Amino acid sequence: MKLKENMAKLLNEQINAEIFSAYLYLDYSNYFEDKGLNGFANWYMIQAKEEMSHAMMFYDYVHGNDGKVVLEAIDKPEGKFKDDMDVLKAALKHEEYVTGLINKMVKAAREADDLRTEHFLAWFVNEQAEEETTAKDLITKYELFATDGKGLYALNEELAGRQFTPPENE
Repeated sequence: MKLKENMAKLLNEQINAEIFSAYLYLDYSNYFEDKGLNGFANWYMIQAKEEMSHAMMFYDYVHGNDGKVVLEAIDKPEGKFKDDMDVLKAALKHEEYVTGLINKMVKAAREADDLRTEHFLAWFVNEQAEEETTAKDLITKYELFATDGKGLYALNEELAGRQFTPPENE
């Protein structure tokens, strides 16, 4: 089944949004690397890898459904932060934005009676719920532990243990 024009457009926009997300999280990783918080840097590096894998899932889906992938320029992340919490809150805000994009595509798939695309997007709906929860949890942990040097050290060590696992869109 060939993708309808509007659906293909939205999916292409999402490819570019996911690549921007990866670029954004690389910027966050860089911020924490410069601060000597290698665990936080690792956490956001893994986020960047996840976002690129999401972009590739959309890329493969578009190609697998007789669509044409159109890559656009990727904006430069703003990269100006007051403090660590500013980065964490910006990440949550970004995840909420991406959730809105996913929801918009689901709605468009429903309106177009495109059950295949709606099924494909269901994985991303669940993924976004997880991403928002994880971002909120990181903010909470930072608020609880980072005001104390030992707490910040422990949280940084916890985040350093995160590893990338490629997602499966089942």
